Amino acid sequence: MDYQKIITIEPGKRSGKPCIRGMRITVYDILEYLAGGMTEAEILEDFSELTSEDIKACLAFAADRDKKLFVASLSNFY
Repeated sequence: MDYQKIITIEPGKRSGKPCIRGMRITVYDILEYLAGGMTEAEILEDFSELTSEDIKACLAFAADRDKKLFVASLSNFY
C-alpha cells in the first residue's frame, strides 16, 4: 500500500504527528481506536470523512515504521 499519499506530516499540525490526508486525525488515534476494540466499521461511522483506505494506510504506516525501527536497532547493535 502506498500510504505516503494518505499519511501527511506537517510541523504545525498535531505537533508534527502523522495525520490522515492533512486532517487532525492522527495515525496514532486510529491505532488506539483499533487496539481499544473498535472495528473499522465503527471508526468509519464515527468519522464519516475517513475511508477504509485511510485506515489501511495507518496500519501500513505503523508496520513500515516498526520495520524501520527494528532495522535501525540492528545496525546499532553490530
